[in-house]
Amino acid sequence: MKTISLNLPEDVLAASSKAANALRLSRAAYIRQAVERMNREIEMRQRAERMAQASRKCRGESMRVNAEFAAIERDPDA
Repeated sequence: MKTISLNLPEDVLAASSKAANALRLSRAAYIRQAVERMNREIEMRQRAERMAQASRKCRGESMRVNAEFAAIERDPDA
């Protein structure tokens, strides 16, 4: 495990210490878990955005295919 140095505003540090104590965690463990949670949230947001982009790409193709089927339904001999 690597070590980092972190500067926090006094109020953030105090709130972190209070929350860590309430959870019976060390302040370091609390901050580590907070960073891990934020990393997971960012990964989920990025995954959702990639899925939305893929959906937008597929939407255009789906509309073209649906139009082709609709044309065939209107004129089966076409």
